[in-house]
Amino acid sequence: MFVPRPMAVLPVGIMLLFLGQASVDAEVFTALCDMEYLVHMEKDLVESLDQYIQQEEDKLNKIKTFQSRIKEVSQMAMEEPSTHLHHPVNAYLLVKRYTRDWPLLEALVQEDTAEDFLYNLTKVKESFPSDEDYMGAGKALVRLQDTYDLSTQNIAKGMMGREIAAANRPELGYTKSPELSSEDCFELGRLAYIDQDYYHCALWMEESMARFQPDPTSDLTKDTILDYLAYASYQVWLGEYGTQNNIERAYQATKELLRINPEHTRAINNMKFFEKEMEKSQNLVAPPKDEDVASIERGEYKRDLARDYLPEREIYELLCQAEQPDMFNITPSRAKHLKCRYFTNNNHPRLLLAPQKLEQVFDKPKMWIFHNILTDPEMKVIKDLAQPRLRRATIQNSITGELEHASYRISKSAWLQGWEHKVIRRVNQRVEDVTGLTMETAEELQVVNYGMGGHYEPHFDFARKEEVNAFKSLGTGNRIATMLFYMSDVEAGGATVFPQVGARLVPEKGAGAFWYNLFKNGEGDMLTRHAACPVLVGSKWVSNKWIHERGQEFRRKCGLSPED
Repeated sequence: MFVPRPMAVLPVGIMLLFLGQASVDAEVFTALCDMEYLVHMEKDLVESLDQYIQQEEDKLNKIKTFQSRIKEVSQMAMEEPSTHLHHPVNAYLLVKRYTRDWPLLEALVQEDTAEDFLYNLTKVKESFPSDEDYMGAGKALVRLQDTYDLSTQNIAKGMMGREIAAANRPELGYTKSPELSSEDCFELGRLAYIDQDYYHCALWMEESMARFQPDPTSDLTKDTILDYLAYASYQVWLGEYGTQNNIERAYQATKELLRINPEHTRAINNMKFFEKEMEKSQNLVAPPKDEDVASIERGEYKRDLARDYLPEREIYELLCQAEQPDMFNITPSRAKHLKCRYFTNNNHPRLLLAPQKLEQVFDKPKMWIFHNILTDPEMKVIKDLAQPRLRRATIQNSITGELEHASYRISKSAWLQGWEHKVIRRVNQRVEDVTGLTMETAEELQVVNYGMGGHYEPHFDFARKEEVNAFKSLGTGNRIATMLFYMSDVEAGGATVFPQVGARLVPEKGAGAFWYNLFKNGEGDMLTRHAACPVLVGSKWVSNKWIHERGQEFRRKCGLSPED
């Protein structure tokens, strides 16, 4: 395991650890379906490693057998070397050993039993996840930790998602994970450190300390953990408005580090700095220098919400956690309009014999769920067509109109056209039948698979007035409506939430969620701002059908009221 070592002193007197980060294209962590091959590949590598170990053991057994035989003869000869050689057979065997046996042993020792294993390893190494995948996977765990308010202890114990899965979809159960070792926790903290995310670095270094057990196979030591912990603690701000360093915790960690390693140069210098800073503070007093610190309790840390600022962050995360703020409670007078029915869309011929199960789930803005609108065979065809073509999802730059990657959208997507398969044509026709809107100007079916902690933070599907270049190349106007198909159940997390109104849609395999993005007058409905919550446990497949304005003039006519 690689453990970075310290470096120079900062001007203020506290030293920073080395920051190093490779820059590579990430293609694995952004979609879970693309990670499945890694499981099978690792199985093959383990089998190849088993064969290598067996070959090494066979080789070692042969060497031991030779050593045992030669040792016995050699000891016999050493009792009386001169008289031993008087016997012609003994003389012959001695010469034979030097001319035949020892050369054979030399060849055996030089035999490269690792060649096949190294060949197999090299052959698949190009398919290994990149450094950016590793960083992305670490960030995904941190994102889940924040969004679902999970403690490092529960994640490390393998309990992540159990409570949320039980609350949301108990019939699905939950996928278990092993406990994390001290080294696992340290690596998560180190990734956060590289990203200059000192809040999570401190949390995971605390967990690494709590789980630390001496391991002769590992390079990780307590003083290394404490070195990171002290620096990260100092960088995390405390107080209601983040106005005070967590210097006391940094002092305690450094004190413990020096108890373990009194010659640690950087810790000695940092201790002087911390003592001066604590003396300057009115509320903190440096403990006596001869105080014996045998153990230290976990520190308290304040999350930096400004790091990934989002206006509706608190509401968004509460909705993801399946907790609806009181301000969004639906009154009985509103709830009475939310009903389920069989829907034929004014006796549409194709719906008369197969009416859709329609449920209105929200009133402002109006949102509907079409239950079982897609069948299992249809969803399988869509996934099979899309999977080989999945590419990392993009967002449209509001200024340039160009497509680009963004950290707030982690998934892979592919676009399917009607001519490619009859199932795609059938789905497009079904959307037209149930909505009454033409698909002639709609976008192609977008299929999405979310990656580790896959999410899409609050956004609008329609282009706002300042986004003048959005959809300009299509020439079909703005996105008037959205049909969102859920093509998998999700064990925990992954809900679609609307922070402006408190609506929350839980993925249900085969269902389709529909809402209008624009009022009848063409103005955008700001209440439709929505987000895809991070997938906590499970794999989330969805597909989108975005319907545009052009061609809808006589299908969705202008209303008499601006609110229509």
